Amino acid sequence: MGMDTSVATRGRGWRIGAWSAAAALLLAPALAMQMTDEVRWGLEDFAVAAALILAVGVPLELAVRMTANGAYRVAAAVALGTGFLLVWSNLAVGFIGSEDNPANLLIFGVVGVAIAGAVLARFRARGMALAMLATALAQALAAGAAAAAGWAPAEPGWPREIALLTLVFCGLWLIAAALFRRAARAQR
Repeated sequence: MGMDTSVATRGRGWRIGAWSAAAALLLAPALAMQMTDEVRWGLEDFAVAAALILAVGVPLELAVRMTANGAYRVAAAVALGTGFLLVWSNLAVGFIGSEDNPANLLIFGVVGVAIAGAVLARFRARGMALAMLATALAQALAAGAAAAAGWAPAEPGWPREIALLTLVFCGLWLIAAALFRRAARAQR
């Protein structure tokens, strides 16, 4: 019985730490605005950041509560973190050229594939592995479509930078897929 209490307390500590880190992430731009004029966030920027943090934090909290499977928990964290980084960077500076480039809508489609796949999989590990594979493919196709359509910005190094970023994000989606697959095997 004492062991259950320590496990519950340890889990609560991780959750408090994670939500504190999320609050610090939201507080960082507010502090930076006090120190420099280069950071200029409006109320809408803070609202979007808070919505993104909640869009990652709440599902991660649910995943942790839903299963004790460590591989599933880490897979969920990797997938949610990857989606967060992809959306955040796309909103901030754009994945394909500047944030104003309409080709960046393709990148939001990648996150849409991840969400739709997770829902269709009913968040079950085996289906989540397939959903993350589909998301990695969507990531590659989005960058490839932008390059093939000539949506490349007239900036030096464009194709190389986008190819590298695409490989990094595809790799993260594939890591999540492998972890979900491992979780599915452990459930059998």
